[in-house]
Amino acid sequence: MKAAEVGLPIFKRRIPAISTKCSLWDASTSVTSSTNRTFHTTSVAALNQPLHPETLPRPGGIATMMRLPYQTKADGLDACFVGVPLDIGTGYKSGTRLGPRHIRIESVVLRAFNCSTGAAPFDSLQVADIGDLKLSMYNIEEAVVDIERQIQVIVDTGCIPLIMGGDHTITYPILKAIKNKHGPVGLVMVDAHPDTSDSIDGHKIVHSTPIRRALEDGCLIPNKVVQIGLRGGGYSPDNFLWGKRQGFKVVRAEECWHKSLQPLMEEVRELMGDSPVYFTFDIDGLDPAVAPGTGVLEHGGLTAVQGLEIVRGCKGMNLVGADVTEIYPQYDQCGRTCHLGADLLYEMLCVLPGVEYHDL
Repeated sequence: MKAAEVGLPIFKRRIPAISTKCSLWDASTSVTSSTNRTFHTTSVAALNQPLHPETLPRPGGIATMMRLPYQTKADGLDACFVGVPLDIGTGYKSGTRLGPRHIRIESVVLRAFNCSTGAAPFDSLQVADIGDLKLSMYNIEEAVVDIERQIQVIVDTGCIPLIMGGDHTITYPILKAIKNKHGPVGLVMVDAHPDTSDSIDGHKIVHSTPIRRALEDGCLIPNKVVQIGLRGGGYSPDNFLWGKRQGFKVVRAEECWHKSLQPLMEEVRELMGDSPVYFTFDIDGLDPAVAPGTGVLEHGGLTAVQGLEIVRGCKGMNLVGADVTEIYPQYDQCGRTCHLGADLLYEMLCVLPGVEYHDL
């Protein structure tokens, strides 16, 4: 790959997959999991692995997510990392269009095996980085059409997308594509804000409205929507009450203070049952002390430990996709918010159906 082509969207790159391992996938077989999803199976030796630092030191090489092989399409993959560099849905700070690039940069220090949980995702699933979507950077209505169309291509292959945002507007078109594939889904959402506004200054598609738009379009199962970490000010009591009236389970940040969220996630798993579930993690759901690189800071948020408890608590759910949104690299001291975003995406990969776990 030429240096000038690094970071270009999927459909602009003119190169084949970096890894020759992808060609080995042609000889793979498939199995069906308890959630009725088909997974590719082959020997561990043929599965893509993050590049080991003894093969090439971490400062070197192409900054794909976790230094995984890059390929242009999701074909043959069980899961993929994909960037959606959008920030024209914001009304205050901009810059989250650079989130995917900087998440990838910080991800180069992540290891393949999860020594905290025993998860071995790269011994279980075929995973690659498929680059960034090509989307309009000047027109939000065109951008959401671009996002839905390209995410649709990914999910129609059976691949589970793990998405690097991008502002939270992106979750609306993603959910539309997910619905076309799986039908209405449950939603686990970490956020400081409910994102259920009807409009902002007359605009219906912005980063304050994606959950309302998705519900209106039949993308969500209302009584299987769980919003965790809501807090801060609003313009009326309706800010949090609207979701409750639709049947959402709303867990305010104050209800999470000074406690483990493992019991909450047991309730959430029971609530979701066998339904397909999408997970959206707006980084501002966490306290600015641990995630300062975001656009709308709200103090009194979740801790990093609680964020991990929520993600790990999704193990056993029928996850069909996930995203991390609202990371603004230019406000991120020392890259720690981007690093945390990379960690969360890796942890999301670890709880996907089909991942093998080892006793520790």
